[in-house]
Amino acid sequence: MAIALLPILVLGAIQTQADFREQAADRRSDLQLAAARAAATTKARLDSTTILLEALGPEATGPSCGPRLGALIERLDDYEALYRMSGTGDIVCSSRPPLATSTPEVVRARPWFQRIAAGDPLVVMRSSLTVSPRASLLIASRVERPLGRFDGGMVALIPLDRLQPDVTDPALPKGAQAALTDAQGRILTATDVRAFRLRGDQTLEGWVERARSDATALFEADDDLGQHRVYAGAALAGRDVYVLLSAPAPGLLSWAQLNPIGSILLPFAAWLAAFAAVMLVTERVVIRWLDYLERIAAIYARGRFSVRPVQAANAPSEIRLLAQTLDELAENITTRDGMLTESLTEKDALMREIHHRVKNNLQIISSLLSMQQRALTDAPAKAALGDTRQRISALALIYRTLYQSENIRYADAREFLTELVGQLVAAEAMRGPVVSSSVEADSLVVDPDKLAPLALWLVEAVSNAQKHAFAGRGGNLQVRFKVDGDKSVLEVQDDGPGPDQAAVTAGVGRTLMGAFAKQLRGEAEILRGPDGGTIARMVFATPEAVVPSDPADLVGTAKPPSR
Repeated sequence: MAIALLPILVLGAIQTQADFREQAADRRSDLQLAAARAAATTKARLDSTTILLEALGPEATGPSCGPRLGALIERLDDYEALYRMSGTGDIVCSSRPPLATSTPEVVRARPWFQRIAAGDPLVVMRSSLTVSPRASLLIASRVERPLGRFDGGMVALIPLDRLQPDVTDPALPKGAQAALTDAQGRILTATDVRAFRLRGDQTLEGWVERARSDATALFEADDDLGQHRVYAGAALAGRDVYVLLSAPAPGLLSWAQLNPIGSILLPFAAWLAAFAAVMLVTERVVIRWLDYLERIAAIYARGRFSVRPVQAANAPSEIRLLAQTLDELAENITTRDGMLTESLTEKDALMREIHHRVKNNLQIISSLLSMQQRALTDAPAKAALGDTRQRISALALIYRTLYQSENIRYADAREFLTELVGQLVAAEAMRGPVVSSSVEADSLVVDPDKLAPLALWLVEAVSNAQKHAFAGRGGNLQVRFKVDGDKSVLEVQDDGPGPDQAAVTAGVGRTLMGAFAKQLRGEAEILRGPDGGTIARMVFATPEAVVPSDPADLVGTAKPPSR
């Protein structure tokens, strides 16, 4: 009877071990999921506060601002106060009278104010006694002027007890506690702070770094009362607040209760016998064929699909079926690659034809404008048509550059600007004195959508130099394009008499130059050169580069000039 019941004992021991491990895994999983839910809830609260601050920022001024904010606080139960700070730290509007300690000097010295002044769009941290007499969470949103200059911030205070995570979740293990911490791992608020005071020299600061690198962090430690606990944390992406949950960990006593020591030897012996039998049989029947198919799959992973698993014809039926599947997979991939290559070639040809036709159409328009220009007798009208022709020719050059380049989707700014300057100077070469030009440009491969406003700005700058600096005298034209990290600079310099203040502040060309600069998120200005002449400069955000011809140009390395 004992021998007959032996399999039951073995199964009982295995089941006991499996149940214990499953319970421990479920406890950790429940704790991690609960941490993620609590983090999502808290993040939703902070996101709604962010939206509120961004909406109130531009409107939180004027004499009636304070009563409006006060009325808003009365309708929103979760907020303690709202403040509008100026760029100098003054409280220009608030939902309640500010504290006596909230002087501009004290506010400017606070870390949260320094961070939004330095460019952080949002700062979340525990409030100090400077702005609130009670434990609250401070959310500060940066306010900017239309041109991006710092104009202070909107501040909201949320009592910490309103953000307390819920530990009544039925999915949480028994005895679970919850807390919110700051970016240094310090406790902001907790259901039971004793569960988060670790024994000895241990601290919670290490878990914050793990939470920043992973979506969640899971670790075990002994609390101040000596109880071994499991901790699960979740980071709020882009925030300075973190959620931390804790629950008692199952100890050795529960393992001993579920898995008696006597149940270990028999499962081990049964496993050893089964392992020897399986290794003896499967080594000859299965494993060597699986190794063969694994080598075939590794060859396929390197892109060589001409090899076929022909040796598997002598393998068992299941292995032959798997080999046949691999063979069909290689054949399908080869066929599909051929079709994709053919499709891409056809698409590339169509795109080149489209760019070519667009270029031809633009040239036709330019020719029509040229005919109309010759028929006009009014000098300003002829000049306006000439400027329009130059702009259209610049756009046509973009399409010609695209269909003539190896990659029709992108163009190198250095090559394009060099050719455009040569085209503009050559167009005026037969109409007056000689104008010499030089181009010094960094390589930057960009999308043609970013190249169009760059080209049109250059057309306007060169046209202004031809009209005001080189008219009747000729001269030297210098074009410089430099890429320095996130900022790029395009300059056009002449050796003429210098800028005319009336032309600098007025004129269609100056208006268009400003508009093209704004399209590139930049600014344009007209300056007097250090040695005389005029410099037209545009500083703009560097467009995203795509496989640059010279990667060193992306860090502003000087290149020899192209002429």
